[in-house]
Amino acid sequence: MKPQKSTKTWTKTRKPNLLRHKSGRYYARAYAGGKEVWQSLKTSHYSVAEAKLAEFMKEHRERVSNSNGEVSAKMTFGEALEIHQQNQADDVTIKPTTRHYWNQIFVALLKSWPGLAEMETRRVSKTDCKKWARTFRKVASPTRYNNTISGLRHVFDVAKDTGVIYSNPAERLERVPVRAKQLTLPSSDQFLQIVDVVEHAGAWCSRDCADFLRGLAFTGCRKGEAGQITWRDVDFAAGEIVVRGDPETATKNWTVRRVPLIPDARALFERMRSERASEPLDVKVFRVGECRKALDRACKKVGADRITHHDLRHLFATRSIESGVDIPTVSRWLGHKDGGALAMKTYGHLRREHSIAQAQRVTFTPTSTKQADVIAFPVTG
Repeated sequence: MKPQKSTKTWTKTRKPNLLRHKSGRYYARAYAGGKEVWQSLKTSHYSVAEAKLAEFMKEHRERVSNSNGEVSAKMTFGEALEIHQQNQADDVTIKPTTRHYWNQIFVALLKSWPGLAEMETRRVSKTDCKKWARTFRKVASPTRYNNTISGLRHVFDVAKDTGVIYSNPAERLERVPVRAKQLTLPSSDQFLQIVDVVEHAGAWCSRDCADFLRGLAFTGCRKGEAGQITWRDVDFAAGEIVVRGDPETATKNWTVRRVPLIPDARALFERMRSERASEPLDVKVFRVGECRKALDRACKKVGADRITHHDLRHLFATRSIESGVDIPTVSRWLGHKDGGALAMKTYGHLRREHSIAQAQRVTFTPTSTKQADVIAFPVTG
């Protein structure tokens, strides 16, 4: 008997850098620094493999041309993380608070994945990422989980951009849905009671804290924005407040906006200005920048659900919409840059409730029982 010829594992094709495995699957092969680089094209169809090969070779050439000779092929996750964090530090558009948040994200990531910092990025597999994600998902909130996944991808992208790896192992990790926060805001009467309790608490800053809470609720400003308002920013003649935010980092969206003075806000600022008429225009209007403990105690005493400083911004938006102000206008007052999409998502239910309430005013029943007041509709065949 003649011995059977063994099947070749790899077969060359008429296309350079494209090889066919004995299983029928196609692979791309290239060279970088004298070493072979292989990648599965995940197809058994030649025409599809040709198209995928072209994409692979384009990315390969870009990585080879952009690769830094000082970057080691054994780059660890910790080294890639340092580069990513340095890139964030060099980006002047990223606020310090945002960088601080992401630093916290990475601290939690390394704590939840022991040994990750010392692992070579090329040794981390998709299976490793999925295994970590399954465990981390059980202990993290949806928002924290999604943001940690994003951070993980960003770090692996550093290694990918320098040519150390050719695919991001965290790329296919799925985000989890985030449930919108259910707003449990106080009624107008409850809010006034809360402020009254804060004002008469007996502390040296009780009245200042109460005025700060009123300011947040009557302007819709964020806590940090309200804390930076000076007398120069309160334009009584124009009937508006100029919101500039932090002197160095500005507002959240890096813009200066103007918020109209609603009657309650005008009364608040006029009363405060009359009490402090001698203060220069560059003095801050509010003498405190937060009063969380006082707010917590007041909510508990009044019997209202606990609220935060930011909830007073929601309260402003809610009262504005319930008063008939359209959502795009409220969105501009809040400083949103999406044309009202976020406001509609957050407060859209209020518009539906308003619509239902307004519908109760529509009736076909005559307001008078007199025959002359009855409206007759013609019946057509």
